[in-house]
Amino acid sequence: MRHKLGYRKLNKTSEHRKALFKNMLNSLIKYEQIITTLPKAKELKPQIDKVITIGKKKVLSNKKILFSKLQDKKSVKKVFDELSNRYTKRSGGYSRVIKAGFRTGDDAPMAVIELVDRNIEAKKIDKPKKEKSKNLKNESAPKQVSK
Repeated sequence: MRHKLGYRKLNKTSEHRKALFKNMLNSLIKYEQIITTLPKAKELKPQIDKVITIGKKKVLSNKKILFSKLQDKKSVKKVFDELSNRYTKRSGGYSRVIKAGFRTGDDAPMAVIELVDRNIEAKKIDKPKKEKSKNLKNESAPKQVSK
């Protein structure tokens, strides 16, 4: 019997699993909330908590360790600058997993994993802002139809 030995393999090779969790860690740090399947979220929770714990001690060696795990300078910078300051008084439990029903296609259990005191504006990072362009003047004028 296994009895909670090791971790979930998620039906993936070890290299695929490493890449998957690296990308999910970067996304979670960037957006501070992501939607994924429940087993992936449960596996990701201890990893993001360890990353934030490493980032709380501001030493060059820890920065190198985080860069080797995340391989993204922006994520490492955000962990050291924003997240470590946000969680200075908290001694653990930086993320939460919330069950979010089932996916319609294959009925897989879905979950939302998010950082505890998250910044709500972080979700809108990549969305382009809608600008009112100068073309509105041209569009409001009626078009003349020639016969």
